[in-house]
Amino acid sequence: MPASIRILRAVLAELSAHALHDPSRECCGLLAGGDGTITRALPATNTASDPSTCYEIVSEELFRLMREIRAAGLELLGIYHSHPKGKNEPSPRDVARAYYPDAAYFILSPQHGAARPIRAFSIRDRCVAELAIHVV
Repeated sequence: MPASIRILRAVLAELSAHALHDPSRECCGLLAGGDGTITRALPATNTASDPSTCYEIVSEELFRLMREIRAAGLELLGIYHSHPKGKNEPSPRDVARAYYPDAAYFILSPQHGAARPIRAFSIRDRCVAELAIHVV
């Protein structure tokens, strides 16, 4: 995976809005696009038992979103979720559950005044590397 990821400005705005919609719960979803540029956010429902500290997308919804991505001629380029409290960097749980090594993992902070409210990471074989986000 390259050391950076490209994303449309409008998609970044969607991510921020999703994280701020209910800042006490982790939001989550998939990111799709083509030619290495994220052009679409697909919000998902967080069904975790404690959505204030983790996220989970039920398999039926995940499969539906993946079909939607393929039907649009796009590819999965990223996965996003928020951290309502604490830093927006991968938690041990995030690293352990990074099942898509070619995807960029975006972690959002809905906290007012966060220095970097949106960050992206490559997580492969439990190794985490921050990605530069290039807004296009």
